[in-house]
Amino acid sequence: MEILRNLVVFEGCDGSGTTTQLSILEDFFQRNPDGLSLPPMYKTFEPTNGSIGKLIRGALRKETRLCPETVALLFAADRREHMYSDGGIVERCNRGELVVSDRYVPSSLVYQGITCGEELPLELNRDFPGPELLLYFDIDPETAQKRIKGREFAEQTPREIYEYLDFQIQVRQRYTTLIPQFSAQGVRVEIIDASPPSEEVAREVWRAIRKMPIFKT
Repeated sequence: MEILRNLVVFEGCDGSGTTTQLSILEDFFQRNPDGLSLPPMYKTFEPTNGSIGKLIRGALRKETRLCPETVALLFAADRREHMYSDGGIVERCNRGELVVSDRYVPSSLVYQGITCGEELPLELNRDFPGPELLLYFDIDPETAQKRIKGREFAEQTPREIYEYLDFQIQVRQRYTTLIPQFSAQGVRVEIIDASPPSEEVAREVWRAIRKMPIFKT
């Protein structure tokens, strides 16, 4: 597997806190309270806010009904634009930015692997480069469900199609199988216990990220 230097990916089941941790990291880079010499950081996520990503989000929110294979194809198309368009991930990484993405190829292999089988997601995603660092936020699905319920109540937002306990149990099982495969292909993998308070998790995230070569140049 080709490794794209300077790319960090956050992965985990729904409710594991990837989005929260990405926001905390972005705030840290913007404030730089310790006066460190930090590279430019670009925060991003999948599905994206592009036209394809918006279609995917509509399907996840049950606003549009799409078959699982169509969703898998859309995720791959959105990812290709995300990676290779002007100002995309590859361009930013190559010019020395630290790119941190909330979800990437592993999410497709896990989620679409459950909904439409392993073969199609593998075929669609086999040519994408691996990240330099993959942070997997591990959490018990029942604990994650409590977070989702709290968010659902606080934000008055309906659940997406994958945010249910029986599905998330499968998600965690597939991540457990998948993560070592990325490590074997040259991706540096760090498993983060996502159950403690967000501030404690954020310290572990920074501990893992600051070891990257981009901070030594």
